[in-house]
Amino acid sequence: MRILVMGAGKMGSFFLDLLSFDHEMAVYEKDPVRMRFTYNCRRFTSLDEVKEFRPELLINAVTVKYTISAFKEVMPYLPDDCIVSDIASVKTGLKEFYQQCGHPYVSTHPMFGPTFANLQQLSEENAIVISEGDYMGRIFFKDLYRRLDLSVYEYTFDEHDRTVAYSLSIPFVSTFVFAAVMKHQDAPGTTFKRHMKIAKGVLGEDDYLLQEILFNPYTGCQVERIMDEMRELLGIIEHKDAKAMKAYLTKIRNNVKKDLDLN
Repeated sequence: MRILVMGAGKMGSFFLDLLSFDHEMAVYEKDPVRMRFTYNCRRFTSLDEVKEFRPELLINAVTVKYTISAFKEVMPYLPDDCIVSDIASVKTGLKEFYQQCGHPYVSTHPMFGPTFANLQQLSEENAIVISEGDYMGRIFFKDLYRRLDLSVYEYTFDEHDRTVAYSLSIPFVSTFVFAAVMKHQDAPGTTFKRHMKIAKGVLGEDDYLLQEILFNPYTGCQVERIMDEMRELLGIIEHKDAKAMKAYLTKIRNNVKKDLDLN
C-alpha cells in the first residue's frame, strides 16, 4: 500500500518507522529539517509530489491544532479513493469534517505518546479506533495496533470524547493544581519528585492540545468531581477527624484497588 504521513514529528516518525518495511511510504513536511531522521521513505516538501505519489492511505500526524487545516490543504491532491485518517487525541470538529470531505476515512487515537510511553514497548498501552469510519481503514489500524500488543477499543466519536474527558482531563487538571501550588524544594522526597516528573511531561505538551482536552464538553463534570473530593478532604483536615480520615482512605483504596493491585 502507498501510505503518506503528514508531519514528521515524533508520532509521524513513529508511524513511518513502523510501516516502512511493509508499505511504500512517503512523508510530507514543510520543514525539511524535521525529515532529517526519517529513512526508507520518500520525502516531500510540495503538494505536487503528493499528487504524483497517489497515496492509498493518508495518516495525518500534524500538531492537533492544525489537523483539519492540514486535511483541507492536501485534499485537492489526493485520489478520490484515498482513505484519510488522523491519530489526534482531540476529535473536536473531525466528525463533521469527515462527513463532508468526500473521502473514506478512519479516525484513531493511540492512547500513548512520546512524553511518557516507551515506543519500543507498548504492551501495557491502549488505542481507540472510531467505529464510524471506513471498514477497511478500521481493520488496517486494528491489525496494526494489535501487532504492537496494544489493547484496542472501538468507540464512537462521542464515546471517545467522554473517555478522553475522564482519562486525560482528570490527571491533567490534577497536575495543574500540583504545579500551581508547589514551591521549589532543595531536598524533595520521592513522591514529590515523581509528581514533578509528571508535571514536567504534561506541561511540556503543546498548549493547544492541553486547551482542547480541557475544553472537551465532558471535562467540566470531571473537574466538578475533583472539587467535590477536595471539599470533602478539606473538611476532614479542618476538623482533624481521624475516623473520617480512615474511612476516606479506605474509600479511595477500594476505588483504585483493581488498577493498583492493593491488598
